[in-house]
Amino acid sequence: MGEENLGKALEGADLVIIPAGVPRKPGMTRDDLFNINAGIVKGLCTAIAKYCPHALVNMISNPVNSTVPIAAEVFKKAGTYDEKRLFGVTTLDVVRAKTFYAGKANVPVSVVDVPVVGGHAGVTILPLFSQATPQANGLSHDDIVALTKRTQDGGTEVVEAKAGKGSATLSMAYAGAIFADACLKGLNGVPDVVECSFVQSNVTELPFFASKVRLGRNGVEEVLGLGALNDFEKQGLEALLPELKSSIEKGIKFANQ
Repeated sequence: MGEENLGKALEGADLVIIPAGVPRKPGMTRDDLFNINAGIVKGLCTAIAKYCPHALVNMISNPVNSTVPIAAEVFKKAGTYDEKRLFGVTTLDVVRAKTFYAGKANVPVSVVDVPVVGGHAGVTILPLFSQATPQANGLSHDDIVALTKRTQDGGTEVVEAKAGKGSATLSMAYAGAIFADACLKGLNGVPDVVECSFVQSNVTELPFFASKVRLGRNGVEEVLGLGALNDFEKQGLEALLPELKSSIEKGIKFANQ
């Protein structure tokens, strides 16, 4: 309820979830969103650094590819940055990839797992269907291409379907809850909690990247590699790197203005 109450809201928090920001409207690019949401995130992270510097931070505010680097810069300036405690929530991409794959493969979605790597916007979202479990043998290359595209464009599909009345709220709430719950399990010492998340990473040459992450008492216990990629996925990885790089740099530049 206003900035003067931020301290009361944040003090003593172990986990802070940031869904703040304006949703996408039809015809709005992620760039239009950027300046509004980036400013909100910068303000909230300044308060987190002050009131609960050791909390795990779950960044949902879009564009995640830029808002996570913004948060990192704010925390660095405040002297409170711990890369193990900052997460970009990309679980919605995983939820979509699992749902679309399960529908196509005709298996219950509850038993499906699909890692999604890269970033959290358009072409930077790379579902690794070659590593999906259970493996569906009946899917053609064209099916995989279509599933990949649909996973990448899921947000736009919802915005258009709602015809200006909003964006993906229910599925995002579900995804946010799944990831927050995983973080809390990790903090509580539940073994082997693994989720995909956009974190500081050495998996590629980029400073931030989404991949599987093992969660624990310190937040990120281990950033897991990409595993074996097929040729289609390798192409996708090459294609996403330049765009993801520029989004990360844009966030860093904004934070330092």
